[in-house]
Amino acid sequence: MATAYAAAVQELIDCLGRLPGVGPKSAQRIAYHLLKVDATEANRLARAITEVKDKVGFCTACFNIAEGELCMVCADTRRDAHVLCVVEEPRDVVAIERTREFKGRYHVLQGAIDHLQGVGPDQLRVRELVRRVGTDEVTEVILCTNPNLEGEATALYLSRLLGDVPGLTVSRIASGLPVGGDLEYADELTLGRALEGRRVVESENKEH
Repeated sequence: MATAYAAAVQELIDCLGRLPGVGPKSAQRIAYHLLKVDATEANRLARAITEVKDKVGFCTACFNIAEGELCMVCADTRRDAHVLCVVEEPRDVVAIERTREFKGRYHVLQGAIDHLQGVGPDQLRVRELVRRVGTDEVTEVILCTNPNLEGEATALYLSRLLGDVPGLTVSRIASGLPVGGDLEYADELTLGRALEGRRVVESENKEH
């Protein structure tokens, strides 16, 4: 099928359209914007993308974004290593840090259980979480996954997995967050109160 765009422009639109949340119309608008800005600004964007791919990876401890072996949180010796806050994505760490309520460390699953998309525990950083709980003298795990279907399924799975670990408290953030929402979009006050009001998750195995 013939295209109205030059090959280079169409390639740019196609690449932009593969970004999350960017549809065909938005991809066209961004492409036109980049065509109109001066070369200095366009090259600055290109360098930023190249630099972030060259320099930024994932923390070897918690799998947050890091510009080295450890992220800023894991490298901070003032953080409480006995409390882990489990989140889905690195952007959730940023959201919680804005509350200034949490003084522990994080574990980033890099996703959530979604069987419809073929994402199970083996595709997440679950094994690494279990290993940290067993070796880092962790006393509490806060399940801070999103309050939607996938996040709740992930929290339920982890609560069952960790519920029988001796000396470990497994808690879930309070329901101050709207059901079906994402942590990324929660305001600092609501998220802070959800952390403060977290509840202990009882293992089903303990009830029987």
